[in-house]
Amino acid sequence: SVTHSIAQAGAEDAQFDLLAEGLPPEARAQLVQAADFARGLYGEQCLGTGEPAWQHALGMALVAASLRLDLDTRLAALLFASADFLEDASEKLTAGFGAPVADLVGGLGRLKGLQLVTARNERAQSVKAQAEVLRKMLLAMSEDIRVVLLRLASRTQTLRHLAEHPEAERAEVARESLDIYAPLANRIGVWHLKWELEDLAFRFLEPDTYKRIAKMLDERRVEREQFIEEAIARLQGELAAAGLVAEVYGRPKHIYSIYSKMKAKNLDFSEVYDVRALRVLVGEVKDCYTVLGIAHHIWLPIPREFDDYIAHPKGND
Repeated sequence: SVTHSIAQAGAEDAQFDLLAEGLPPEARAQLVQAADFARGLYGEQCLGTGEPAWQHALGMALVAASLRLDLDTRLAALLFASADFLEDASEKLTAGFGAPVADLVGGLGRLKGLQLVTARNERAQSVKAQAEVLRKMLLAMSEDIRVVLLRLASRTQTLRHLAEHPEAERAEVARESLDIYAPLANRIGVWHLKWELEDLAFRFLEPDTYKRIAKMLDERRVEREQFIEEAIARLQGELAAAGLVAEVYGRPKHIYSIYSKMKAKNLDFSEVYDVRALRVLVGEVKDCYTVLGIAHHIWLPIPREFDDYIAHPKGND
């Protein structure tokens, strides 16, 4: 119907607004060109998970945009599977979208192949050893960190799809995500992808525990959100009064992190104190301790619940 067509066009406009966010105005036309090319190329083809290739490409590109990655990376996300459906893909992508985009798409293809080779050739090693080897090889092989970021975006989109369309292999994908991709995201500092990968994977592997913690969090959601808003305002005021330039953010603790703390310390949910958290970004290391002093002036620290990761860095598992 006409109404449906208008609504669909409006939704696509909104998606391209997100895809082009933070880029120069002319970038939107290139994204539209790549999207039209990819959508025509993929057609109704689906990936091994059952997800339509075009849907996966769009999801990847939106994740790349959320990470504020450059235009070439967002274009490469849309074109990620070109080699599977197009002869002489590298040459044609270079001609249509530039060599950097073609190189990124090629790098993605090499990482996919590496994963299969690693899984096949290292069965004698422990799962943890395999994961560590693969993480190192991913980082060492990729000459461009954007390829790794695109691989993380791809895995995030896969888990989002599986959340809506359960498949028999979902547990295997979830375990691989916890063993490989979440630690990889942590290692390169993409924390919001790390949290999402962990929570989605945990939801598939331990659905009952996930639902129990989620329910307990939801029961106090309004109270938690109000506390965070008030805490941000108070801390920002104190930092400004001290002449400190800082950005303050609030976030709820993600579910897998809460579960890990409960399991590691044998705690009940009611004993986990940091289901709410503030993050403060400052310009210099010394300012971290100034913020800490102000925070401890506002809120009394809990005994044995303080860690100094500047003096004693935390290992990235």
